[in-house]
Amino acid sequence: MTERIEITDSHCHLDFPDFDEERAEVIGRAVAAGVTRMVTICTKLRLEPRVRAIAEAHDPVFYAAGTHPMSAADEPMASADALEAMARHPKFVGIGESGLDYHYTGESADVQQQSLRVHIEAARRTGLPLIIHARDADDDMARILTEEYRNGAYSCVMHCFSSGAGLARAALDLGFYLSMSGIAAFPKSRELRDIFAAAPRDRILVETDAPYLAPPPYRGKRNEPAYTVHTAKVGAETMGMDWPDFAARTQANFDRLFSKAAAWQAAA
Repeated sequence: MTERIEITDSHCHLDFPDFDEERAEVIGRAVAAGVTRMVTICTKLRLEPRVRAIAEAHDPVFYAAGTHPMSAADEPMASADALEAMARHPKFVGIGESGLDYHYTGESADVQQQSLRVHIEAARRTGLPLIIHARDADDDMARILTEEYRNGAYSCVMHCFSSGAGLARAALDLGFYLSMSGIAAFPKSRELRDIFAAAPRDRILVETDAPYLAPPPYRGKRNEPAYTVHTAKVGAETMGMDWPDFAARTQANFDRLFSKAAAWQAAA
């Protein structure tokens, strides 16, 4: 009998309207593909009740909440107290996504940085991992993450990592994790795959960022958590690992970083 290979989609957006017509079916397809856990991410805190309800309704789904950097100027400033209160929910397992995005919203850099520091404080208080979005802001991101770590340790994953080698080194030097999305599976992403290949094997996660960034052979279509398998198989090849070993490694990495999710599952 073939052993079932299980992996985790560490970052998706199941509350997005792309999934409104078949959310339960999407989750079911993921589980059938071996994606036995999904972390769905709330990007605007006023929508947290909706995201929480999805996690409550579906056993394989956990959630995190924060203010996405592209929304930081348009949404009320988050507070560490509010995030800490949300984190009391048993299936709330991470802080964010927060971060910096200067590609589309560079004019709000100051407020993005303020918001990021609030989320870092919440990660410190709760002991939950910070989930970081970074785009075209490598220098400021490395500087703030390092400054704040000196003020007090916290854990972190660089979600959908597609930045440069310098930011990867800065994050890894702080003990943080890099998450591989469908971007790493694109044929022209050789430099990005080289960054992952050079990273410690115990610091890698996989994700979809669904409904975005579907890996081949679904590129250009709506992404969904079941497709984590395709990115993860590219990850195994990139790392020079057998597929079952890579899957098991990323599961162990997820359990270590998202320990609240692992404990909840163990107790269920």
